[in-house]
Amino acid sequence: MVTGRSSWVRSRFYGAGMALRLQAVTFEVADVSVVAAFWAELLDRQVLAEPGGALVPGDHRQVGLRFVTSDTEQLGPRRLHLHLTSNGPADQQRTVETALDLGGRHLDVGQEPDADYVVLADPDGNAFCVIGPGNGFLAGTGYLGEVTCDGTRDVGLFWRDALDWPLVWDQNQETAVQSPLGGTKVSWGGPPVEPKHGRNRQRFDLVTTDPSSEAERLLWLGATHRADLFDGVELADPDGNEFGLRAG
Repeated sequence: MVTGRSSWVRSRFYGAGMALRLQAVTFEVADVSVVAAFWAELLDRQVLAEPGGALVPGDHRQVGLRFVTSDTEQLGPRRLHLHLTSNGPADQQRTVETALDLGGRHLDVGQEPDADYVVLADPDGNAFCVIGPGNGFLAGTGYLGEVTCDGTRDVGLFWRDALDWPLVWDQNQETAVQSPLGGTKVSWGGPPVEPKHGRNRQRFDLVTTDPSSEAERLLWLGATHRADLFDGVELADPDGNEFGLRAG
């Protein structure tokens, strides 16, 4: 339920409803075709070519993934990664084997040998976890269960209000939101948050029918303006994470 500040913002800018959608999580990568094909095969989705990149689209419950060409280097740890769910031990193993066959690799992030999740990296080095069965937090989310991010509680509350998604977790400075329709959750791990080292190579891409009004609303909620784009605007959330806003 949306109350207080977020309710006022919604009525102030829209009256009856919101018009903002999280279309995709965008990754800057060296080879778009390779990485997009990897994720399309792994998630059983299609690849849509775009100028300078490719979209692996989601649906009303599963977030999309966008890959754009970039030769910038990753400075510091990546600030988000994906969690895939499993229906059982055999299903988890099948996902791991498929990812490895497609060009993924195992990744050591200090996890315990008996961890119930497997950490992998895609062909560009973007980490993701294949979560074991029985994870209650991800129950019912679908295959792409979670986008988990570094971030403060304040940034989780910002995205709650920005997307008008309910807060489904709020404990020990950790937060998570989820569409009212269910599906992929987006979470933030709380402090300590690693300092940023330059521009993020992973970010959210939002679409709206009214970019001008949405940009005004997001700025009021605590976003900052970073750059005007040929087809929209780039903003940053209260933790300084860049995100795109375009018409769509």
